[in-house]
Amino acid sequence: MSKKFYITTPIYYPSVKLTIGNSYTTILCDAIARFHRMLGYDVFFLTGTDEHGQKISKVAKERGKTEIEHLNEIVDDTKKLWASLNISYDKFIRTTDELHVSAVKKIFNKLYEKGEIYKTHYTGKYCVPCESFWSEGQLIDGKCPDCGREVIDSNEECYNFKLSKYTDKIRDLYKNNPEFLQPQNRVNEMLNNFLNEGLKDLCVSRKSVKWGIPVDFDSDHTIYVWIDALTNYISALGYSSDDDSDFKKFWPADVHVVGKEIVRFHSIIWPAILMALDLPLPKTIFGHGWLLFNNDKLSKSKESGSKEVIDPRILIENYGSDSIRNFLIGEVNFGSDGPYTQESFLLSYNNNLANTVGNVASRTLGMAEKYSDGIIYEAEKLSELDQKFKNDVISLKQKSIEEIKNLKPTNSYNHALEILQKCNLYIDETKPWELYKEGKTSEINTFLNLLCQAQLEAYTLLIAFLPEKVPQVFEKFGVEIPKIIDENNSFNILKAGTKVNKGENLFNRLDIAKENEKLINIAKSI
Repeated sequence: MSKKFYITTPIYYPSVKLTIGNSYTTILCDAIARFHRMLGYDVFFLTGTDEHGQKISKVAKERGKTEIEHLNEIVDDTKKLWASLNISYDKFIRTTDELHVSAVKKIFNKLYEKGEIYKTHYTGKYCVPCESFWSEGQLIDGKCPDCGREVIDSNEECYNFKLSKYTDKIRDLYKNNPEFLQPQNRVNEMLNNFLNEGLKDLCVSRKSVKWGIPVDFDSDHTIYVWIDALTNYISALGYSSDDDSDFKKFWPADVHVVGKEIVRFHSIIWPAILMALDLPLPKTIFGHGWLLFNNDKLSKSKESGSKEVIDPRILIENYGSDSIRNFLIGEVNFGSDGPYTQESFLLSYNNNLANTVGNVASRTLGMAEKYSDGIIYEAEKLSELDQKFKNDVISLKQKSIEEIKNLKPTNSYNHALEILQKCNLYIDETKPWELYKEGKTSEINTFLNLLCQAQLEAYTLLIAFLPEKVPQVFEKFGVEIPKIIDENNSFNILKAGTKVNKGENLFNRLDIAKENEKLINIAKSI
């Protein structure tokens, strides 16, 4: 039986202004999905857009368009951005898709028939930009705790989901399944902020909002975001449809990756809905941190005061898509908040891409052309230094693989880079220029063989993280791009007698001051 892996991003609010922050979750999920494919897993990677609600109607009206016209334009733009960032999703779901709409209606009906949903009246506070209901106690200075904007009074008939009855079950879920919600500090947040005081029943329909999926048996009501948006994870697999083969194959999900601001929805409301439907729960909810601009999160409903370029399309045009992936994966520790500045972005480009990923290959292949006419011969007798280098590389390879399996892509990426850094150290310690002067052909051949094989191990790991440029390096080494990472064998990608070719550098060093000034001028012109 083949290994299966189902990973999802949350479905995104279709924003006119896409930023590097919007791209964070998708890029991290893409790297994890790509890596698992190379480990031999049958992967299903889901992303998409959350397209219903009051704010969609408001923005569409302001633009002089119907809701679907407005959405189609933005979704097309989003898909183009994902393509330029080399996002390898298996399905892009839209909550306006007929398959999803049908599934949501059936799920709502089923919950109602089981007595999990009841008709009532809601009175409370509501944030229009965030489309979130809040109690008085959750407000900060009387404003939305997420975006900091004014809230309005809401008083209307609605249907409620019996979330309160699942308080103890969710507590037990965390206690008995420590891998369910990660990292651990997210568990503490959910317990302290919500579960310890007891859950309250949840409004799951709106009478005042018409842009959405109508309740089958009460057309005055529109199904609200919780049951609409969250159930995309199963509707995308064909749950409740005529063809539910993907659902049977991939559910439960291995991991839902979400921003920490929506952990509550995914780790409390979503498992409660699934329990009510008698369906298996996802194995892991991972709540990552925020990308911070001027020490603040750039959210869908909050403008940043940053004067820096945060449009990924501009960064891609100037530095390639790998530049963004390198920064978000390598510099922002997965699970924690991380600051973004242009200077740190440019420094990371030089340190990781130019100085490490690009320079090591260029340095190695240049030596191969000089010392052996570009031919890589069989490794002969290994010295103590050679063997230690080889063992270190194999160890780092295994660490990189284990870290990705443990949902630590930052660590996995940095271990792969560390292999290349070890290559530089191995060059300095071996001093091949001296071996060449002394005519030690056997030692040179062994050195070049081990050095090339080690880099190919690193570049194979890096394909998932840097899919734009890294695949090009294999042609330089005269080998095909690996489709699978061999966990059990190493140092056998390149065959003896292969001719290598240095060619052009993958990444060239940037003049930080010059590039920073260029981006500042771009930001001023936007």
